[in-house]
Amino acid sequence: MPTPLRLSRRDFLKVSTALGGGLALELTLPPSAALAAGTPGPELTAWIVINPDNSVLIRVARSEMGQGSSTGLAMLVAEELECDWKKVRTEFVSTNEQVRRNRAWGSMATGGSRSIRDSQEYLRQAGAAAREMLVAAAAQRWKVSREECDAENGVVTHLPSGRKLRFGQVAQAASRLEPPKDVKLKDPKEWNLIGRPARRLDIPDKVRGKPLFGIDVQLPGMAYAAIAQCPVFRGKLVTVADERIKGLRGLIKVVKLEDAVAVVADNWWRANRTLKLLAIEWDAGPNGGASTESIREFVRFGLEDSSVPVARNDGDVEAAFSSAAKVVESEYYAPFLNHAPMEPMNCTALVNGDRVEVWAPTQNAESTHAAAAATAGVPLENVEVHLTHLGGGFGRRGFQDYTRQAVSIAKAVEGRPVKLLWSREEDMQHDYYRPMTLMRFKAALDSGGRLTAWRVRDASHSIMAGVRPQEIKEGVDRHALGGIVDMPYEVPNLRIEFAMRNSHVPVGFMRTVFHSQNPFMRESFVDEMAHAAGKDPYEFRRAMLQGKPKDLGVLDAAARVSGWGSPLPAGVHRGIAVQDSHGSYAAAVFEVSVSGAGELDIRRVVVAVDPGYVVNPDSAEAQVQSCVAYGLTSVLWGEITLKEGRVEQSNFHDYRIMRIAEMPKRIEAVLVPSGGFWGGMGETPLAPLAPALCNAIFAATGKRIRSLPLKNQGLRLA
Repeated sequence: MPTPLRLSRRDFLKVSTALGGGLALELTLPPSAALAAGTPGPELTAWIVINPDNSVLIRVARSEMGQGSSTGLAMLVAEELECDWKKVRTEFVSTNEQVRRNRAWGSMATGGSRSIRDSQEYLRQAGAAAREMLVAAAAQRWKVSREECDAENGVVTHLPSGRKLRFGQVAQAASRLEPPKDVKLKDPKEWNLIGRPARRLDIPDKVRGKPLFGIDVQLPGMAYAAIAQCPVFRGKLVTVADERIKGLRGLIKVVKLEDAVAVVADNWWRANRTLKLLAIEWDAGPNGGASTESIREFVRFGLEDSSVPVARNDGDVEAAFSSAAKVVESEYYAPFLNHAPMEPMNCTALVNGDRVEVWAPTQNAESTHAAAAATAGVPLENVEVHLTHLGGGFGRRGFQDYTRQAVSIAKAVEGRPVKLLWSREEDMQHDYYRPMTLMRFKAALDSGGRLTAWRVRDASHSIMAGVRPQEIKEGVDRHALGGIVDMPYEVPNLRIEFAMRNSHVPVGFMRTVFHSQNPFMRESFVDEMAHAAGKDPYEFRRAMLQGKPKDLGVLDAAARVSGWGSPLPAGVHRGIAVQDSHGSYAAAVFEVSVSGAGELDIRRVVVAVDPGYVVNPDSAEAQVQSCVAYGLTSVLWGEITLKEGRVEQSNFHDYRIMRIAEMPKRIEAVLVPSGGFWGGMGETPLAPLAPALCNAIFAATGKRIRSLPLKNQGLRLA
């Protein structure tokens, strides 16, 4: 086995804080190591513990936030291990062990739909290596050739004699063997577990209400903290007058931070009530007068700027425009959005001298570990992060502001665990929001209705400017241009420009990130071009995707299953869109009707997805349904607005999310895995939803939707 890479503290911090960025280092298969402390059975590779009763513990390094990854990741290991799936359980990796063992488990970040696609190879290798070690141990006991033995369903069999040994009987001996340097992985045709529906391992405990989430954490002697942060981003705390709260029951401490105030009490209700009694003075700084309108005009200036960077320039756009038979122009807008997870930000921390423990629902346990160590000023080796399940993440919990706050507060009441829980209002008004974006399109069509030139000007906030500025080259944030700069359409003349316009509003990764708003704009404009050309929107796209079999495959699948082109009931209309993202490909078709009063009835949603391989079809289908719920929420109602530098929305009464009864009654997930690659599943199905819906609305009403949300366009759910 290769020797694992040894990381300095500096390297660990760089890798662990790369939010959603994947691995910065080449991974090697984790080596078999000495028995981990506290495990009842021997360890075979860092991922697998096999107990004498033949049960198997598979360690999971990625976060579980409802997407089913903890089951899918275990399935990858179990497929090659050939264990009894009914005897598999999982546990999260210890971040302290991760540091001590030089990142034996690789990345612990969960974002960008990377859990399966970035882990699949080394997890399958770990399972195959452990299987070979078990077979070799059994062969040694029988004193026979390894080639005469086979493993299946947790049992090693000597084929000539029929003798059998359970994994648990040879696991101890196997753990002492040198792991094989090279292991052959199964051909996909040989898979018995991958690709078949499997019951999720986490569901039974959730149904029983077992405490699993960060908000559930209870520890002996625990105190509780409520927090108020400066309502204007980048503002500071000036003073706190606490005379009114002195002597109040349950009060433990008032903790002042640079831009926030926390009250620690013996329960959260008292902490929050006491917090509201404080007289807090804030320094709003230069952003106290900012509004949605002023920020929108600031971003809009990027559309008019004559000197913006060019991200892509194919052919001669201006020459094509000068000879065009028809020119189509439009401008699109998407607002700030909140992640709106059901579980508000929370973190429990205990600081004891130079030791720190943290219990956190985080999307990157390594980043949480690094943030806790830096905040407390202790070595990485002195920190442990207990990863909990997440009550929704969507990108928000990759940031570590709530971790740093919790550790800072715990330092102020050293020796006592403190659970920091944000109120819903704090959660709504202190997010890292989806960026506000404006986009201007201009296209040239020839006399045959073919697209000959396309110019795109994108003006938007840059997430990378705040988290990985080194990735911005010559003023272009290609991440912000996702789905635009890498569009699959064959266009002979194409020019794409980017105007970076960063306001005081913090922006961050959100489910599908820029593939949330960019496909809405791109695919809606493609629909505009199709109608201007007098062509069917589906056939118009097909003609430009002939060299892109994956994109074309999902587009055809969605059209076929939806019956595109077939007659519909009176008043019902279809819209279509396609978009690849996060390593996968998706297309969607909506069937809708719209009344004269603006009542929108979403009758049917068809989403076709090609992620290459599907590990658990049941989870994949659920991800499609989840994307529909999340995507329609933002399209219908999603909008964060600002006044006097402050976010106006405060709770779910003025930031609506979709309810069960409002979901489309017919959602069809069409999985068309073509094989040969591993893509993401948690975000890609969302990307084509907004444009497919808006294109269907245009078909029904003749009204083109160029600005979201739909509530501002006189539309509401029927």
